[in-house]
Amino acid sequence: MRPQVRPPETLPEGGAALAERPATVPSPPGPHLLDVSMFWGPTGGVRRVLTTKQMLFTRQGWRHTLMAPGVVGHERIDCGGVRLPASGGYRAVLRRQHAARLIEQARPDIVEAADPYTLAWSVLDASHRLGVPSVAFCHSNLPALAARWAAGPTGGQTRRAALAARVAGRYLARLYARFDLVLAPSHGMAKQLREWGVPRVAQQALGVDTTVFTPSAADPAWRWCLEQKLQLPAGTRVLVYSGRFAAEKNLQVLADAVGLLGPRYALLAIGSGPLPPRGPGVHLLPPEADSRRLARLLASCNAYVHAGDQETFGLGVLEAMACGTPVVGSSAGGVGELVSGAGHGVDGLRAADWACAIEASVEGPPSVATGLALRRARAHDWGRIFEQLSQRYIALLRRHALTAMQAQQLVHGVPAAWLPEATPCPTAAAAAAVVSMQR
Repeated sequence: MRPQVRPPETLPEGGAALAERPATVPSPPGPHLLDVSMFWGPTGGVRRVLTTKQMLFTRQGWRHTLMAPGVVGHERIDCGGVRLPASGGYRAVLRRQHAARLIEQARPDIVEAADPYTLAWSVLDASHRLGVPSVAFCHSNLPALAARWAAGPTGGQTRRAALAARVAGRYLARLYARFDLVLAPSHGMAKQLREWGVPRVAQQALGVDTTVFTPSAADPAWRWCLEQKLQLPAGTRVLVYSGRFAAEKNLQVLADAVGLLGPRYALLAIGSGPLPPRGPGVHLLPPEADSRRLARLLASCNAYVHAGDQETFGLGVLEAMACGTPVVGSSAGGVGELVSGAGHGVDGLRAADWACAIEASVEGPPSVATGLALRRARAHDWGRIFEQLSQRYIALLRRHALTAMQAQQLVHGVPAAWLPEATPCPTAAAAAAVVSMQR
């Protein structure tokens, strides 16, 4: 008998509120989903997504296991790793076969890789030996990251950067072609994957808990206390960013824009990482592990700002939109898709352009974009996103089960229904569990 699934440890950032709801459930009869990722640090969108998935799938009768470097708790597997300098707490997993054996020992019905590095190859190795389907979720734009690294501190478009992007794109195409399904959170990322030659790509957005991230989370009294604590003058326009302090977030652009706007503006940067923004009017706050407190902060500020131009989605942007907070974001990448028509999009990384957009957002009259942003965020409620995601997994399990039984029929030369019980099909059993859950 499987042990009873208990709620995991307190969820970081966006997933914390879901963990606060009653979670006592019997042993899950449904399929066993294993999420695997090296993107596990003190903060970050991928960590929030994975912990939220664990809570949601467990509540719906699935068994969910999470494997990542340094995880602790029930239904969690620590696969070890070497700390990456200047990464904000991430660890690189180097032992491919060791990680694959850990996956095999967990005996999942379906496995998902959330990064394109060693663990992705471990997922492929283990899923092949187990005879179960494999999924890859593209949480990062590897070619863009490679180009930024190759360009060096000066940045810009160089031959070296272009070559690095092409090599990374070919690597992703070779890796992701081996997966049964590849998910991308934005239309642009899905389009890029297809252009790189990746087959079986589907767009799958991420979600937000709209019962927590809501305009009603605003708290004027709490904001006044915060202003007193930070010694902000009365009437200060408070901007907020939440997430990792990493190079691709372009946080110094935001700090420079605040410097141009003068003492009437302040930037609250919530998170951790190797490259925090610096400058007058910039205040650094630690990662917020409680999503209700995070929602209160987002809803109580004048605007949310995000200059990341390589994002595959933009979870912090979506949370701010759900709070009714005006958003000023990069017009590129996943952030650009979210803010298009629902916020102020900024082209490029000139601090003066960002200062103008921030001022227009904060000082201008109320915009119809705020209402559109609210509707867009509510369309991404985790309840809806869970239904989409679970249906993708169920369809994949059924297709894989059918393919496996057809293969057995070819090998044995008899109809699959006549095969003896000695030739079981793991995904067929998982598909049967899905059917029993839906009755």
